[in-house]
Amino acid sequence: MRGSQKKKLLFIFVSLCMLLLVGYEARPFNYKEMEGMISIAHRGASNLAPENTLASFQKALELGADFLECDVHLSKDGELVIMHDDKVDRTTNGSGYVKDYTLSELKKLDAGGKFHSSFAGEQVITLNELFDEFYGKAGLLIEIKKPAKYPGIEEKVVALLSEYKDLNGIIVQSFDIESMRKINKLLPELEVALLMKPSIQHLSSQKLSDLTSFATYINFNVSYVNKRVIEQIHNQGGKVLVWSTKNQAWIDKAYQYDVDGIITDFSIWPVEGSIQLVQD
Repeated sequence: MRGSQKKKLLFIFVSLCMLLLVGYEARPFNYKEMEGMISIAHRGASNLAPENTLASFQKALELGADFLECDVHLSKDGELVIMHDDKVDRTTNGSGYVKDYTLSELKKLDAGGKFHSSFAGEQVITLNELFDEFYGKAGLLIEIKKPAKYPGIEEKVVALLSEYKDLNGIIVQSFDIESMRKINKLLPELEVALLMKPSIQHLSSQKLSDLTSFATYINFNVSYVNKRVIEQIHNQGGKVLVWSTKNQAWIDKAYQYDVDGIITDFSIWPVEGSIQLVQD
């Protein structure tokens, strides 16, 4: 299929998805392919379906994402649960902390209705379920959220991943540097990534050398990273992923800085503006 035909079909598909969201309004948009860069769907295609659900990950896969990004917490009974926040309030019809729910209780929550009524009934899923459905179909980028709150979460993630012979295309990341150092020691063949906080304004060569000694990726919000730091990381043999709001200036910056991939609510970036969903 020629590139122009592929883009046209992709545009039609996404437009139809937007039309199905009854009660919402979609503004026109165009797409720019991420040539030479990894496309990572942030919590799945989370502007088109409820984040961190099977529907969101499936939509991202259909749109051509290279990687699916998800967030992991531990439930009360020690299950690896996919959810961004440490509380269920924002994305489900429940309230309270993930850690205070058993998996069975979490499964009873509606994880789709708050996004749109057409997704009512979407369930909270586990990391095991994500792998059962998408392993081998796309890369998987797993963020461990607040690992200090969940003693033993690294061992549980490693135990799950150790069931798979081929870990190519699997990355585990966190803002917690020591947690990722631990993951690297537990499973050296697994790629790990470090998420950098805004407070980090300067990384010395010595610090970068330490971080890249065990982390394949050093990742930043594109709004506070600069080309010099990215070049330093590349010179140390590391790679850089960036995340950002859907803003053309930041997208252009990512291209200019020669990053290795972009984490976005879409599997590819819009060229002009962004899809905006406005409730009636």
